[in-house]
Amino acid sequence: MRKILKIEERFYRVLMFLATTFIGTALFVILFSILRTGLPHLSWEMLSEIPHGGYYFGKSGGIFNAIVGSVYLSLGSSLIAFLVGLPIAMFINIHLIRHTKFVAVIRFLLDLLWGVPSIVYGAFGFTIMVFFGMRTSLMAGIITVSLFILPIIVRAMDEVLRNVPKGLLESSLSLGSTNSEIAYVVYFKQCLPGIITAWLLAFGRAIGDAASILFTTGYTDYVPHALNEPAATLPLAIFFQLSSPIPEVRERAYAASAILIFIVLTVSVISRILGCKYNKNKINF
Repeated sequence: MRKILKIEERFYRVLMFLATTFIGTALFVILFSILRTGLPHLSWEMLSEIPHGGYYFGKSGGIFNAIVGSVYLSLGSSLIAFLVGLPIAMFINIHLIRHTKFVAVIRFLLDLLWGVPSIVYGAFGFTIMVFFGMRTSLMAGIITVSLFILPIIVRAMDEVLRNVPKGLLESSLSLGSTNSEIAYVVYFKQCLPGIITAWLLAFGRAIGDAASILFTTGYTDYVPHALNEPAATLPLAIFFQLSSPIPEVRERAYAASAILIFIVLTVSVISRILGCKYNKNKINF
C-alpha cells in the first residue's frame, strides 16, 4: 500500500513539474519573441511622436497617440469600475453577510459576467451608442470597458474582503460602529493593499483588451483632447498596423507590443507585491 502511495505521489509530482515547465516555457517564448521583435524598433521618436501620413500608410512617426489613448481609457474605466465596484463588494460582505444563499447567487452571476467574452461587451456598447446616437469616442470606450472590468474588480475585492476575520466585524459592532463605518473605516483600512491589487488587475485587463473597444473607441492618429473624440489604443494600434504592407508601419506595431507587454508585466509585479504585503499584514483572530 505504501509503495502504491509513493508511486502515485511521484507520478503527480512529475505531472505538476511538467505542467509548470510547459507554462513557464510558453510564457518565456511569447515574451522573448515579442520583445526581440519590438525592442529594436523602440526609440524616442517612436515614443514621443504621432504617426505621420496616416496610421496605415504613413512611414514616419510613432505611437504616442496610442500610449496616451490607452492611459486615458484604462484610468477612466478602472476609476469608474472602482467607484461602482467598491460599494458593491462592501455591501456583499457586510450588509448581506447573513444572507449566504443570496450572496452565493450574486457571486455566481458576477462569475458569469466575468466569463463573458469582451467582444460581447463591445457589441453591447455599440448597441447603446446606436440607441443614443453617439459616435465612436473615448467616452464610449470608457463606458464599455468599465462594464467589462466591473465584474472583475468586484470579485477581486470580494475575495479580499472575504478573508477578513469575522471577529473584526463582531468587535466593531460591539463597539457601536455602523455598517458604513465598518465598511469604509475598518475594512477599507485592513484591506487597502488587496483593494489596490484588485484595481491594478482591472487596470491591466483594461489596457490590454482590444475587442471591447473595437466598435466603440474608434481610431485616430491624434491625441484626444475631449471625451467625445475618438482615441487610439495600443491593442488597436497593434491590430491595425501589423496588417500594413509597409515595414515602417509594422515596426510601430512591434514597438506597441513591447510597450504593452512592459506595462502589463509592471502591473502584474506590483499587484503581486501588494498581495504579499496584504497577506503579511492582515489581522488574524
